[in-house]
Amino acid sequence: MKILIVEDDKMLADSLRDILEGKGFQTEVAYDGETGREYALLGIYDLLILDVMMPKLNGFEVASQVRAKRCATPILMLTARSSLEDRIRGLNAGADYYLTKPFDTRELLACINALLRRQGNQVDELIYGNTALDLSSGMLLCKEQSIRLSSREFDVMRFLFQSGQRNLSKEVILARVWGYDSEAVENHVEVYVGFLRKKLAAIGSNVKIVSIRRMGYHLEVSE
Repeated sequence: MKILIVEDDKMLADSLRDILEGKGFQTEVAYDGETGREYALLGIYDLLILDVMMPKLNGFEVASQVRAKRCATPILMLTARSSLEDRIRGLNAGADYYLTKPFDTRELLACINALLRRQGNQVDELIYGNTALDLSSGMLLCKEQSIRLSSREFDVMRFLFQSGQRNLSKEVILARVWGYDSEAVENHVEVYVGFLRKKLAAIGSNVKIVSIRRMGYHLEVSE
């Protein structure tokens, strides 16, 4: 699971990152609302955590603009503004939950897990065509055949399974799997897609990873 933290208080943002990474989440941080909006609209995150009072764009504006672009990623607002009017404004802007500061870490983690469950992200496997991706073991399964994926292969395959026929650009795959600030290049994506194609073929899968020039990759089921 990948979480974007949008928080201008660097100490708090880094503390949140440490907490979440300690629980096994992947995290990235944006320190102002404008950057946070740009990151969020990449569509590569499972959850957004937004502060309200931030430079350039406040949390209400970020949530509203993200929702206007039909981004359905769950949004958890963290803020010291605890009035009823502020909570209503946050929910109306598109937030799914509004947690006030100071907060207990246990409550934060409970909110995050509840939002992820609500979105259906916590499942045992993803299925496409005649093939399943087991999320607990990292195995690709097709009828009686199975093959284990490396950690990186698993991350790429999972993103493709979740997106189905929606094209994913190499840039978006790089940001999702290697990280927005990674030094990895597009060739890394090509290499891992090649690995995955061979593994799909090895187990007799009818799932194909199709590439479209300048648009990226998507999945198709062959007849």
